[in-house]
Amino acid sequence: MAAMTSSARPPLNRRLTEFGTTIFAEMSALAARTGSINLGQGFPDTDGPEEIREAAVRALRDGRGNQYPPGPGVPELRAAVAAHQRRRYGLDFDPDTEVLVTAGATEAIAASLLALLEPGDEVVALEPYYDSYAACIAMAGGKRVPVTLRPDPERARFRLDLDELRDAVTDRTRLLLVNTPHNPTGTVLTREELTAIAALAVERDLLVVTDEVYEHLVFDGAEHVPMATLPGMRERTVTIGSAGKTFSFTGWKVGWITGPPGLVTAVRSAKQFLTYVASGPFQYAVAEALGMPDSYFDAFRADMRTKRDLLAGGLEQAGFAVYRPAGTYFVTTDIRPLGESDGFAFCRTLPERCGVVAIPNAVFYDHREEGAPFVRFAFCKRTDVLEEAAARLKTLGG
Repeated sequence: MAAMTSSARPPLNRRLTEFGTTIFAEMSALAARTGSINLGQGFPDTDGPEEIREAAVRALRDGRGNQYPPGPGVPELRAAVAAHQRRRYGLDFDPDTEVLVTAGATEAIAASLLALLEPGDEVVALEPYYDSYAACIAMAGGKRVPVTLRPDPERARFRLDLDELRDAVTDRTRLLLVNTPHNPTGTVLTREELTAIAALAVERDLLVVTDEVYEHLVFDGAEHVPMATLPGMRERTVTIGSAGKTFSFTGWKVGWITGPPGLVTAVRSAKQFLTYVASGPFQYAVAEALGMPDSYFDAFRADMRTKRDLLAGGLEQAGFAVYRPAGTYFVTTDIRPLGESDGFAFCRTLPERCGVVAIPNAVFYDHREEGAPFVRFAFCKRTDVLEEAAARLKTLGG
């Protein structure tokens, strides 16, 4: 019998050849290997509210969610999501037809794009963008069209050029992928900017998928405006939310989408062939978490604002140019005042230089040169950890 020969065809689907191991895995491994403080990956180093953890334990002991939960999510959580949207934003969603529970926001993004795109459809997304956006668009056979948020040093924020956004839309555009508060830049799109995006979506009959997982983390008087609240958007918008960022339980992987019945049904059709269901007992706990009083959300936001100021101040003292974020728990810095220009090289040597890990923003860009001098740090860490990181970073100037 002739020996079998391996195929010359590469094992990885060509749509995914540009995506290797994520930068988060690389930098977290570097942090572990060097014993550095990991300010790269965005996960808190403390757990969320004790009463919510106890709610998860109670669900486990009571036998709720230990087997497959319902495909759309447990009724209690779907009702809690709908109640949260009504209480916070005046949005009314039917828990049975307009809410879908997902395995975190990442699955919500994947299922939405797989469900709503045909091969060749264009997706306009705000660059820099969370890395799963590009991969999910590719898996769906879509074509991403980045519109770059550019630094505005005078206002210490990244700015959207609405004319550039409008020019990016063509007859092949199917969907706008919007993220506010924005990761990694920390920009919170204003009501005026979002209103212009909404008008464009209505004018060109576009769908909108909006990632609002940092909705409760806005600072300094910034306002989170859900896209679905704007004229003409309720019927064309899929909104993504998540418990991980708001309640500091990123490992539970509980997310959700809200939207009109047709879009939610479409996303559910894709989602059922991804995880099918997940996080059964945690869904009951998150349902209770969403019902927590406003004082919880206010205190959480105030704590993160204090941590933002602590780290941002330390970075400024170390010599970075700092874009102090209006939202999220990430701060973007410019390394050029330190005499550096290559974020990748800077981040790969930073652990050895001062024992801190960060993420090069260039990984979030199609136009890598646009993000080359920018580096992202996470401040969702304990105060003592941030103080130590700031102290270590000051050595860069010496």
